Amino acid sequence: MTASPIPSGSCAICFASLAEAYGTQPSPEETFHYVYAVLYAPADREKYAEFLRMDLPRIPFTSDGELFLKMAQLVERLTGLHLLTSPELNPPTCRFEGDGDGRVDKGKTEGLRYDPAEQGVYINAAQHFAPVPGDVWTYRIGGYHVCEEWLKDRRERHLELGDIRTYCRIVTALQKTIDIQTEITALYPEIEKGVLSLAA
Repeated sequence: MTASPIPSGSCAICFASLAEAYGTQPSPEETFHYVYAVLYAPADREKYAEFLRMDLPRIPFTSDGELFLKMAQLVERLTGLHLLTSPELNPPTCRFEGDGDGRVDKGKTEGLRYDPAEQGVYINAAQHFAPVPGDVWTYRIGGYHVCEEWLKDRRERHLELGDIRTYCRIVTALQKTIDIQTEITALYPEIEKGVLSLAA
């Protein structure tokens, strides 16, 4: 059965319909993870762009229980990455290199900048984080340019060891986010093949 997806903000999502379709009652956590997955699918944002301009996102619930769980499990990983609590962040894929005092300097030539050839994010003339792939450097959540803005907020400050570790984990989390988002994108067309009609 196909139908228009229900509003994500509705408090009246019919869990009984989900249980009937899937043969078991999905947990609130699984439902949250599924919704998170849909919101990370570029195809969903493109299809419902008009709704996003005027209202809350529209969430299509698949009629396939296995697909529901597969999407939820992917995003269970994703939420752990975004909270920086995932064991997948150890060890981080990024390192802090160079001699210096860890100060995030200003200026285009010796301050905060990205070198695509080196895949390095320089915070001053001598110190940088690497490797930071180009797609990680340019990745945005909403309008927030994560890798750049996090360091911009710390300009003219000295990064402590905890700051350095956090940034390396952020870079790792974004790289793994991109990988998981690719998997979500590949699965999303299957959702559109059968969307549940849920009471709202």
